[in-house]
Amino acid sequence: MRLLLLSNSTAPGRGYLEHATDALGEVLQDVRRLVFVPFALADHDGYTAIVAKALAPFGIEVAGAHQDDPIRLLNSAQAVFTGGGNTFRLLRELYRRELLAPIRDRVAHGTVYIGSSAGTNVACPTIRTTNDMPIVQPPAFDAAGFVPFQINPHYLDPQPESTHMGETREERIDQFLEENDVPVLGMREGTWLRREDDTLTLGGDEAGARLFRRGAGPAELRPGADLSDLLASEIA
Repeated sequence: MRLLLLSNSTAPGRGYLEHATDALGEVLQDVRRLVFVPFALADHDGYTAIVAKALAPFGIEVAGAHQDDPIRLLNSAQAVFTGGGNTFRLLRELYRRELLAPIRDRVAHGTVYIGSSAGTNVACPTIRTTNDMPIVQPPAFDAAGFVPFQINPHYLDPQPESTHMGETREERIDQFLEENDVPVLGMREGTWLRREDDTLTLGGDEAGARLFRRGAGPAELRPGADLSDLLASEIA
């Protein structure tokens, strides 16, 4: 299984996916055709065009999953990329179009999976650690399960000087762990995960990530950290 799971697809002062050019180049080295899953945003054609432009320097042909029979597209592609936006809308469309199982099957047989933000959320067992508002209701929260733990993209650290009176991201994850005994990786902006079969590595920005487990304090992780032990987590 080959995965690249990005916390975000845009960064200040940089083009779409530009901050992850090196990681994308590595994972897309043998890819000539890619299926883009644009369902987290409403404008499927516009979103697909943005991705096609960003991946053009890699010499990759991009087709939107909405533009033709998605099964035929998946079977002819070497990679699938699920973009960010609203996670609830994305998952609803994956259920509605009956695409979760075919994508799982292709990834299990070697198709590269790339996700950013919402696309990273749906690589988890469930979408219950997304930051998004539930603007629509999917049939279930169960997702693709390419990794057996949860991810919180766009993770923000608590800011003691902030005047915000709501819950911090850390508090929300702690509440999740009160009900679910499964690790949660809080990925800060500019970070990503690379999975190559049984190897899982944190990459990207030096800000790194935080790993939350029930009954333990958060663990700080730096780029290059080997997280392969998380692949042995039991889905709860």
